Amino acid sequence: MLDASETEISDLLEAIYVGYHHDFRGYAMASMRRRLSFAAMRLGCDSIVELHERLRSEPAVFSELLQYLTVQVSDLFRDPSFFLTLREHVVPILKTYPLLRFWVAGCSTGEELYSLAILLDEEQLLERTTLYATDINPQALRSAEAGIYPLDRMSAFTENHRLAGGKGSLSRYYTAAYGSAKFDRNLRKHVVFADHSLATDSVFAEVQVVSCRNVIIYFDRPLQERALGLMTESLCRRGFLGLGSRESLQFSKHRYAFQELVSSERWYQRV
Repeated sequence: MLDASETEISDLLEAIYVGYHHDFRGYAMASMRRRLSFAAMRLGCDSIVELHERLRSEPAVFSELLQYLTVQVSDLFRDPSFFLTLREHVVPILKTYPLLRFWVAGCSTGEELYSLAILLDEEQLLERTTLYATDINPQALRSAEAGIYPLDRMSAFTENHRLAGGKGSLSRYYTAAYGSAKFDRNLRKHVVFADHSLATDSVFAEVQVVSCRNVIIYFDRPLQERALGLMTESLCRRGFLGLGSRESLQFSKHRYAFQELVSSERWYQRV
């Protein structure tokens, strides 16, 4: 990892905010140092200062840098017990709604999105559901909208689907060809893809469910509070919030707006 001062990193993040309107200033410093160091080395820079200079002189570098600053690692039905809890404890309540809206915040390349869409289809809820899939990375959103993944990932996805209480075979939701698996376009017709930042944007819809997993763990405390505030505002009364396995409302001021649904999982219900 490159030796970089907090001042050098802060100056670069400020330049990104001013020049490109992406706000990473509230991300945890340790996480930013790792990502920027890796990005600098991959982009042929010997220091954060040199990366800053390249960004100033070569605007096209930003689209490459953005790929290193956003997290794009996920699996279909990652942490299967999370989806099993959704299926067993949340879905029965969702079935009482005539129409449903889900917000998948920080959808990255779409694995979380397709997991939810498949589960909703298996529970006969997809036809009455709109899923808002948002991210700050345009390239990730394009990948999510395409719904194409390497075929060699399907065996792990299939096992996760089984452990998540999947009904039937996962293979009925995708077509395999040329080493890739393309998910059924009928899943995507219920999805609205949009650029949205938890750091700078506001609430855009009232929803029954927010799924935001393994996103706020990379934020510092003030940005975590802002993001959780947006999610709280977006949820209807008795709506549901799902977080990542290492994320919690325990120390947030917004914890009083929720009750824990299942103690072993990060599912919360707004009270």
